[in-house]
Amino acid sequence: TDVAIEASDLTLVRADLHAAADAIELSRRTLAVIKGNLFWAFAYNVAAIPLAMSWLLSPVVASAAMAFSSVFVVSNSLRLRRFHTLTDAAR
Repeated sequence: TDVAIEASDLTLVRADLHAAADAIELSRRTLAVIKGNLFWAFAYNVAAIPLAMSWLLSPVVASAAMAFSSVFVVSNSLRLRRFHTLTDAAR
């Protein structure tokens, strides 16, 4: 029913229980990628902001490094697209 779907944390739309295991594994990997991205962003800011404030890092280099940091975070997140489910492996 609609109430059960809204109240659930996980809804299976197929009769395959491997989908639940796939969802749990994907959520674990997603959380690991989020933590890695936050670490990268924090480490970048801890290193780059003091350098930029002390004028040891030019604005051009700082903006290029910020752009690289953003590209790195997005590219790191795109690794999740290569996730293969248990149901895919069984085929």
